[in-house]
Amino acid sequence: MHVGLCEIKLRLPENETLKGKRQVIKSLMARVENKFSVSIAEVDDNEMWQMTTLGVACVSNDSRHANEILSHVMDFINESRFEIEVLDYKIEILNAFGESGD
Repeated sequence: MHVGLCEIKLRLPENETLKGKRQVIKSLMARVENKFSVSIAEVDDNEMWQMTTLGVACVSNDSRHANEILSHVMDFINESRFEIEVLDYKIEILNAFGESGD
């Protein structure tokens, strides 16, 4: 089993309130979750109204497939019509139980 993790740092340059940020982030997270069947949550910068950090996770039986899913999530976010700017992201694939699957 392979677990794919992605940490995404976003800036919301047009946003002026925490309420506005929550609306944009909630909508983005719902779309990502529904389209890609991944888990996504705001994991840092919760009280900053123009910044956020999202965590995305997926499980797969193949590390390449997990990486592909997270890459597609990043493409979707980059191409979205939301008023967001991707500052940085990193993807990590973990082998959850070793090579033998024991």
